[in-house]
Order: sequence, then structure tokens, then C-alpha cells
Amino acid sequence: MALAGIVAHLVLRPWPGSFPFPSEFPLIAVLILGGLPLLFGLIAKLIRGEIGADLLAGISIVTASILGEYLAGAIVVLMLSGGEALEKYALRRASSVLRALAARMPSIAHRKGASGLEPIAVDAIAPGDEIVILPHEVCPADGVVSEGHGAMDESYLTGEPYVQSKAPGSSVLSGAVNGDHALTVRATRRARDSRYAEIMEVMRRTEESRPRLRRLGDRLGAFYTPIAIAVAIAAYLVSGSPTRALSVLVVATPCPLILAIPVAIIGGISLAARRGIVVRDPSVLERLDTCRTVIFDKTGTLTYGKPVLTEVVLTDAMGRDEALSLAASLERYSKHPLAVAVVAAARAERIALSVPDEIAEPPGAGLSGRIAGRRVKLTGRKAIRTALPPSEPGLESVLVVDGAVVAVLRFRDEPRDDSRSFVAHLAPRHGVQRVLLVSGDRATEVEDLAHRVGITEIHGEQSPEDKVRIVRAEVARAPTLFVGDGINDAPAIAAATVGLAFGRGSDVIAEAAGAILLDTSLVKVDELFHIARRLRRIALESAVGGMALSAAGMGFAAAGFLSPVAGAVFQEIIDVLAIANALRAAQPPARLHDYADPSRGAEVSGSTNRGSHRS
Repeated sequence: MALAGIVAHLVLRPWPGSFPFPSEFPLIAVLILGGLPLLFGLIAKLIRGEIGADLLAGISIVTASILGEYLAGAIVVLMLSGGEALEKYALRRASSVLRALAARMPSIAHRKGASGLEPIAVDAIAPGDEIVILPHEVCPADGVVSEGHGAMDESYLTGEPYVQSKAPGSSVLSGAVNGDHALTVRATRRARDSRYAEIMEVMRRTEESRPRLRRLGDRLGAFYTPIAIAVAIAAYLVSGSPTRALSVLVVATPCPLILAIPVAIIGGISLAARRGIVVRDPSVLERLDTCRTVIFDKTGTLTYGKPVLTEVVLTDAMGRDEALSLAASLERYSKHPLAVAVVAAARAERIALSVPDEIAEPPGAGLSGRIAGRRVKLTGRKAIRTALPPSEPGLESVLVVDGAVVAVLRFRDEPRDDSRSFVAHLAPRHGVQRVLLVSGDRATEVEDLAHRVGITEIHGEQSPEDKVRIVRAEVARAPTLFVGDGINDAPAIAAATVGLAFGRGSDVIAEAAGAILLDTSLVKVDELFHIARRLRRIALESAVGGMALSAAGMGFAAAGFLSPVAGAVFQEIIDVLAIANALRAAQPPARLHDYADPSRGAEVSGSTNRGSHRS
């Protein structure tokens, strides 16, 4: 609107009196319709005690209106509203992946009724409704399979690259894509409380949140604004001309802070996206380089998250093949990384698998089911009251059949090839002073991994609540980065100064993560460090350089060499230079990581933790 008003004024200006309204009318409309809402927002900030970069622009708008310099005022409205538009665009760009996921939500569901299937609106689904998911349909609500056997693709939600088998008792997520067989699902939550509804809430908060990097501009403007006002007052006192004071204010309007910093944000988000990093919270790009403590979860971050079955310790109850068959028959309906290892081992040995009659996987209680009339359960050592073989470093599951322990399954999850070199380079390259390993796994396993990757501060057997307590204590000491898988670690990620989640091992709707690394590689963490550092440097160059040029312009305006309109044009030239420099943030440098990575070119993947109940 501001741009249209300025263009209309310039078109009308050469023919005064030829139209039923003066050529200044479009400019007055811009000042009323566009300037007043901006001023109300600035007044609200001033009442809260916030003196930012845009306050000076507001003073310029008011002064220009009083002195009749409508064109100068309209140009300032254009610059100020343009900065806000760019900032909102940056936030929309940051959440585009989440919006794409949310767009997949179906609007109609098929509910079982007395007369057969009846179409209903997804919003009308209530807990307990029996919903039939036809082949290749998207599941409209969270629930549990009550009839049918099949498979669902949950990769959109979990990042896992494989299709998940389903049987009666299996949990399903809204947004999962059904396979070739119809399934009947009993809804456990209303659609508006489902995972997809959470995505919409994440999007709303992301759109409303304000990038902290913009606050860098506010901090610079906090000392720049009083200086500019003082120069304008001095120009008026010396010359006696209020127009000269207005010229100083217009040329001093800190548009490099208002425009260039959001442009740099957009550039940083775009560069990160091209590198497989979804920046959901733009403030991550400011805060990451300030972090002096780094906390790692274990599975899927410093390890590959792909445990391998190394040993089956049997009791006298049954043989190895039968025990492995029962375990794998149940585990193929779970997406826990240990389940994948068991199924892979059984298939490698060509052991026949059975179809469970029912399964259940309550959070933190292991996996249980009924196979050929036998009650089968896989759980952790802590849930067993009878004597077990001595514990050893590594991961393990206990197989219980009809209430009796029949085997202990032992696994090994190897650290990433580059974990040690990455940890070692954090201090010299990024100023990190402390590195911690915090995990829900057994202390012996955590200590073993920490020793192999070079971490000395270790916290094993930690619940999600314990992790939050540790993170909060570290944040109180220094800015802290937490790197986890985005599911069980979500509370700790939210409590950290910056939270990163590996996307292939996490639910992308984990609200806490400021950025999601789609490629589960430590190289991506290092790349984000460098993107953030470079973005901050470019933003400061644009802002400080623009303010320096504006200061020179203030001198010319105070001396009477620049009129208000000329000052606005001069400021626009400064804006173009500042924005041109800010656009560099979108261009990748020659190198985005700076540590030796022995695993470059190797395939890596993440994991989804069910919890510590098996460790």
C-alpha cells in the first residue's frame, strides 16, 4: 500500500489541479492507513520500556506529518512496513516444512456404524469411534488397531525410512499412510488433539514468535536512536529550522537494522535448508554461536542408533531358535532400534516368524503380545524380580514367555566414526567449554561410550525429568546446546538455550527443537554452527556499516545539504547496500565444517528411542 501511494503521488504530481484531489492525497492515505498502525505498535513497545531500532522511524513519521513533508513520511512507512514483511516472511520460510506436513491431513473419515461405513468430518471423531482406514488412505486420528493386519508408512511423522507392521493392539499415528490392507482403528484422541493438531499449534507459535536476531538490531538501535535524536535537536537549535531536524531524522532512520537483518535471517534459513537443516526457530541462528556448553543424548546422536544383536543368553526353558523366533515375531511390530536388530538377526538366520494375535506397547513398559496362545514379553532388567545373568556393558532386552525368563538378548550400538573428532574440535573451533553425555541408558554403557568419544562429564540412567533438571542447571551457568533425538529428549531440548533434533530419529512435530537435522550426521551440527556464526557476522556488517553511512548522512543533513526527501532517497541507497551485503548469508562459503570426519560418504541413520526400559 505504501509503495502504491508513493507511485500514485509521483504520477499525479506533474499535473496539479487536473484531478479532484491534490497529489498529496495518496501520501496522506499512506500515513493514516499505514503509519498509524505502525505508530500504535511503537507506542505499545515504548510503554513496555523497549527502545528499539524502529522508534526513530516512528518519530520521523510523526515529524514529517506535522511539517507537511508527506513524501518523506510515506517513504519511512514503506521502509518500516517492508522490514516487518521481511521478518514475517522469514518466519513463514522457517515453518514451511511443518505446513507441508499439516496440508496432508484428511478432512473426511469412515466411521463404523450400525448400517455400515458412514463418512464423517475428521473434526467429529471422538475417542472410542471405530474408524476404517482404507488402503493407501491417511489415518485421520491417533488410535489403536482393533481389527486387521497390515502396514503403515509413518515416515512423514517419525522420519523412519521403513514401513511399520500393524496388528490388533498396535498404536497408529494420525498422518500415517496405510498400506494395501484395510485396518480398523479405535480412536484414542479427538482429531484436534492428535499429532497433526500439534503441528498446527507449532506452526501458530512459530508464526507468532519473534526472531531473537532482530533483537540484535534493537540493541544497536537502543544507543543509536538517542544519538540521532540529539543530532536532530542540535540541528534545530543551531539553524532554527524544523525541516532540517526532520532531514536528520529521516536520513538517520535505521533501515539497515529494520531491513538487512531480516534479509540475513531469510538467507541463513535458506542456506540451512539446502544443507538438510530445517530451522524452525530463527533465533537459533543468533544463539547457537554463543553456546559454551554442549549436552549430547547417546543413542542416535553420538552413536549410529543401529544396535546389532551380539548374544542370546539362554535359560533352560527353550532353545535359541525358538526364543529368537518368538522375540522377532513380536518385535517386528515395534520401531524401537533394538526391535530392528532382533528382526534383522532372525531374518539373517532364516528363522520362521509368526503373526501375533495381539500386541501392546505401553510407554516405558516394554512390548508384550500373544503368539499361538503364549504370552510373550520383552522388557528391561529392572522389571524382572528373578535372578538374571550378570550385567555387561551394552544394551539388552529380557525375553519372558508365560511369566518365565527364557533369554537375555544383548546388543551393541557403535559410536559414529567421527564422534571423537567432533567432540574434540568443539572447544578450539567453537569456544565450547564443557561437553556432557546425558542418557537414560545404563551407566556402564554410557561410561563406555563416553570414554570412546572423549567425554568426561557423564550422566547415565537419567529419566526425562532428570535430563531437564541437568539442562536447566547448565543453562543457569552458560548458554547451552542440547542435541537429541527429539522424542524422549523433547523436554530437555525445550529447556536448553538451543535444542537440535536429528530428524530421521525423531518426530518432526517435537515442538521443542529449534532446528531439525534431516541428515543424521554430526557434520550437520558443525555446519549449523558455521551458518549461525557467518549469519551473525554478516548481519552485524550490514547493520553497523549502514549506521555508519547514516551517521555521515546525518552530518550532511544537519549542515543543510539534504532535504527530507533527499535524505529519504539517501537512506534508500544505504538500504540497497546493506541488503546487498545481507544477501551474502544465503550463499554457501567454500567450506561449512572444519573437523576431520572419517565417515564422509558412509551411510548413517538415526533412531527412535522407546526409552530406557530395555537398557
